[in-house]
Amino acid sequence: MHESYRQVFGQRSEAAAGGAALSAMAAELFGDEEQAEELSAPPAPVQEQFDCDHFSQGLPAVDAVAASIESGERYAVAFIDVRMPPGIDGKETARRIRAIDPDINLVIVTGYSDFSPLDISRAAGPADKIFYIAKPFQAEEVMQTATALSARWRVDIELREARAALAEKIDQLEEQKLELAANESKAVHMANHDSLTEAPNRLAFMRALTEHVRERQRFAMAMLDLDRFKLVNDTFGHLAGDELIRMVYALLQETVPQGAVVARLGGDEFALLSHVTSEDEAVMCCERVIKAISTSFKVFGHSVQGSASIGMVVADPENDKDPVDLMRRADLALNESKRAGRGVVRVFDESMDESIRFRRQIEGGLSEAIAKGELKMVYQPIISRDGLEIIGFEALMRWNTEEFGPISPAMFIPIAEESNLIHELGDWAIDEAAKTLQQWPGQYVSVNFSPRQFRRQNFVGHIIERVQHHGIAPDRIQIEITETAIFDDAERAAETLYRLRQMGFRIALDDFGTGYSSLYNIRRFALDCLKIDRSFIDGMGRERASAAIVHSIIHLGRALGLEVVAEGVETQEQLDTLLVAGCSHLQGYFFSRPVDADIACELAERRWLGTPPGDNVVTLEAGNGTTG
Repeated sequence: MHESYRQVFGQRSEAAAGGAALSAMAAELFGDEEQAEELSAPPAPVQEQFDCDHFSQGLPAVDAVAASIESGERYAVAFIDVRMPPGIDGKETARRIRAIDPDINLVIVTGYSDFSPLDISRAAGPADKIFYIAKPFQAEEVMQTATALSARWRVDIELREARAALAEKIDQLEEQKLELAANESKAVHMANHDSLTEAPNRLAFMRALTEHVRERQRFAMAMLDLDRFKLVNDTFGHLAGDELIRMVYALLQETVPQGAVVARLGGDEFALLSHVTSEDEAVMCCERVIKAISTSFKVFGHSVQGSASIGMVVADPENDKDPVDLMRRADLALNESKRAGRGVVRVFDESMDESIRFRRQIEGGLSEAIAKGELKMVYQPIISRDGLEIIGFEALMRWNTEEFGPISPAMFIPIAEESNLIHELGDWAIDEAAKTLQQWPGQYVSVNFSPRQFRRQNFVGHIIERVQHHGIAPDRIQIEITETAIFDDAERAAETLYRLRQMGFRIALDDFGTGYSSLYNIRRFALDCLKIDRSFIDGMGRERASAAIVHSIIHLGRALGLEVVAEGVETQEQLDTLLVAGCSHLQGYFFSRPVDADIACELAERRWLGTPPGDNVVTLEAGNGTTG
C-alpha cells in the first residue's frame, strides 16, 4: 500500500521530467537551438507537489500529527486504512488525529465495511472533513483528492485567520464605540452642568425655559443674586465664597416647590423656574426663598449672614414669549430689586423696560434698511490647518443706521425673527453672498440661517432657486444652522438636510456643544462640519471643562469624518492648542476680523496665510485681527 502511494505522488513529476528531456533531445537533433534551450530548462510545476510521510501503524501517525502542530509544519491530508497491523485501527487513529488537529482532512481508504461512514464521522467529525476512497483505487483518484483537499485546507486556514482578524477588528470598534459614547456622555454633562455645584448651568436652564414656553402653561421665571457676595470673597477668600455658593444651592433645592428648576448662571447668580397658578403664588415662593437664605451660614468656621435679591417674570400661556426676552425681563426686575434696597422680590412690568420703545423703533427701521442701503455683508475667513489656507468665508450681516448708528446683529436678528422680516433679510443675504462669491477663485461661502428661515415652506426649493439664479454651484454654498433650528421638528429637519445634501450644498452645525448636542443627532442629520462655539475656545485656558469639551468635539468630528471649525480663535496659545488637538479648521480675530467684500476678494486671491503644504515649516503671516 505504501509503495502504491509513493508511485502515485512520484510518477507525475517523473513523467513530466522525462517528457521534457525527450523534447529537448528532439529539438537539438533537428537544429532548433533556441527551442532546445527552452525545453532543456527545468519544467514549471503543473500540479501540486507533496511531502509525504508514511506510517505502518496508527500510533506513530498520531505522534507525527502532534509533532507537526508544535513545529508549525502541519499536515493537510491524512490517508488512513481502516485495517492496519497490530495497534489501533483506522477509526481510532482518525479519532485521535482529529482531537489533535481540527483542520486536517481525513481520507478513509478501505475495501471492507468494518465501520460505517456514520460511525467514523461520529468519532472523527465534522463530516465535511472526512472523505472515503474504496480499494482498489486509481492513481488519479488519489492525486485529485490530495490536490483538492490541500487547496481546501489552505482556504480553510486563510478563512479562519480572516475571521479572527475581523473579529478582533470588531472588538476594537466596539471598544472605540463605548469610549466615544462615554466621552460624549461626559462632554454633555460637563456642557450642561456647573462644575462647582453640579447644578444645571445657563445652557441647561435655557433649554428648560424653552420647554416651558412650548408647554403653554403659566410659569414663573426668577433670577436670584446674593447680596454683598463680593465682600465674602474679599474677606474670607474665594474658597469660602465657593463653599457659600454650594451651601446656597443646596438650600435652594430644599426650599423651591417640587419640580422646580434651580440653575447656577455664573458667579453668585441663580435662576429659578416653576409652574404657578398665579402671580401671587410666584411671589410667595420667591419670598420663602429669600427668607430661607436670610440666615447665618457657617463657612470654614466663619459666620456669614445670607441675603438675596430676586427679579421675577410670570409668563401667561396665551402670550407668545421668547426665552431670551423672558430672561432679559427677569434681569431687569432683578436690577430694580437691588435698587430698591436688596433682600426683596420685584416682578417685571413694562415700566422697567425702557428698551421696548427702542426695539419697536428698530423693527420699523429694519423694514426700510434694504431700500436705504443700510445693510451690508462682511466676510470672515475660514482657515484650513494645512498651511493656513483660506478655504472659505462666513458671511455676516451688518446694519449701520442713520438714527442710531451701528446696531449689533445680536439685537436686530431676534427682532427680525419676531416680526417676520427675517425672510426678506435672508434673501438679501444670499444674493449678496452669491455676488461676492463669483469673484473668488474657489472658496465657499457659509451663510447663517435662523430657525424661522429653516422652517420656511419649501425652504430647499427657495434656496436652490436663488443659487441657480446667480449661476453658483451648490457645493460652494455652506448652510449654517444651529441645533435649535432642527430640534422642534427633527423628522422634517432630517429630510430637509438630506435633500440639501443631495443637491450638493454643504451643511454646518453652528455653535456645537451649546444646544441639544448628541451623537444621535449627528448620526441622524446629514452634516459636513461641526463649528465649536467660541465660548468654549475662550474658556480653554481658564477652565478645564472647556478644554475637555473642545478636545471631545474634535475627536468626535474626526471619528465621524466631519470637518471641525473652531470659532473665536484670538491668541497664538489657542491656535497652538487647537492644532495639537487635531482641529481641522479655524476662524477668528487672530487671522482676520470680518472684512468688506473687496478685502475678502484680495484674501481669497492670496489664499495662504501661512506656508503652503510641502515646505518644512508653517509660519503665520497674519495675526491679531490684521488682514495683511
